[in-house]
Amino acid sequence: MSTTDNPETSSGNSWEGLREIDQAIAENRLMEYRVKKAWADPWERRGLLVFAGLISAFAIYAFICDVIF
Repeated sequence: MSTTDNPETSSGNSWEGLREIDQAIAENRLMEYRVKKAWADPWERRGLLVFAGLISAFAIYAFICDVIF
């Protein structure tokens, strides 16, 4: 049996990332996949934390302004 039976391995390209995305879509967990990938990147993690901090700060500011005024 030759190694050309599987077209993915015959060209030498592995396409691991695409298989992972395809599996995530099939299992209906694409959002979980995106969040895990974003959290793994240090710059995106910082961006997510800054964004969450800004939203929290605005919510606290709006609550305080609503209560005081």
